[in-house]
Amino acid sequence: MFCFQSYSGKFIDNKLHLAHSSMTLILSQSDFDELHQQAPQPQVENLVLDSFERLEGVPEILGRGYDRSMNLSPGVWLNFSDCEYHQDLMVKTPAHEHPIQFTIFLSGMIYFDDVHPNQGGTHSYFSGSGISSGYIEKYRAGERLTCVNVEISPELLDSFLLEDGQYSSDIQKLLFKGEDCKASFYPKVTPTMRSLAQQMWNPPYRGTAKRMYLQAKVFELVAMHLDWISAEQKPIHDTPGLKPETIACIHHAKEILTTQLEHPPSLCELAQQVGISVSTLHRGFPLLFNTTVVGYLTQQRLQKAEMLLRQGNYKVAEVANLLGYSHLGHFAAAFKRQYGITPSQCLAGKKSVFG
Repeated sequence: MFCFQSYSGKFIDNKLHLAHSSMTLILSQSDFDELHQQAPQPQVENLVLDSFERLEGVPEILGRGYDRSMNLSPGVWLNFSDCEYHQDLMVKTPAHEHPIQFTIFLSGMIYFDDVHPNQGGTHSYFSGSGISSGYIEKYRAGERLTCVNVEISPELLDSFLLEDGQYSSDIQKLLFKGEDCKASFYPKVTPTMRSLAQQMWNPPYRGTAKRMYLQAKVFELVAMHLDWISAEQKPIHDTPGLKPETIACIHHAKEILTTQLEHPPSLCELAQQVGISVSTLHRGFPLLFNTTVVGYLTQQRLQKAEMLLRQGNYKVAEVANLLGYSHLGHFAAAFKRQYGITPSQCLAGKKSVFG
């Protein structure tokens, strides 16, 4: 039964009632967890649980939905989340020890001010083990979030990698940080990744066969993420003066820019968010991506602008505004330098001069 009988429960209840007068509900991670622990088990249509699964409901006072979790084998945990909140929600998570983790979002987003770029859409989340700094997750009212989340003990994954010489020691150092800050990655979700996540959501088996099926899918996704990280980190030995940790930070900076094209952080803010100096970011970004931070941001904005214009659903001024250009003339000039045609010509269907 959903009730608030304990002292701490009454304290949470009072905060929730006070929050209804504001636009955003703010909870600590411990309060958020306690609310979920006290929520009644939901009734989910056509969902049959096996003995190794546990279903936890979203508290009705917060929203609706459920988390379905399971321990597939020692050191491997799988969670399916389907939730939607009544009002904007912020959850404050303190610094904590972190396992190997990856998350694939099938719908919705989780929003961040710093530490991480916004998560969801076309990018997954993959994290090595170590210490996670504190952060604030934000959920938007009425936005349905569905995702597949996997956590793996670092000892288990390390036991696999120790037997395989394919992955360099640099990759292993990125994944297993011990008492140091963990490294995070944001790989692009391929159609195969998404398909695997959807298959896991609705497995064709029950009981032991289901458990084996899900575990196989988990490690297939792990292999895909490791392959991506391995490919991304190949320039490590060819990039003088940049440590693997620094390279991970610069990749993080790139992902932040990609997900915040409309209102990107300043160079100082970006460097602070990823934990490196401005000079290191300024020097390292061109070494890894053959362009400056400003150049990359401009390139991504203009690529999105061309896509929106060719779709024909927006006027030129609307596209410029959507991508954060306050001056229409500056937008038009940058677009013409990139594509050899004006935004108006692009909107009219003219092809780029540069192919």
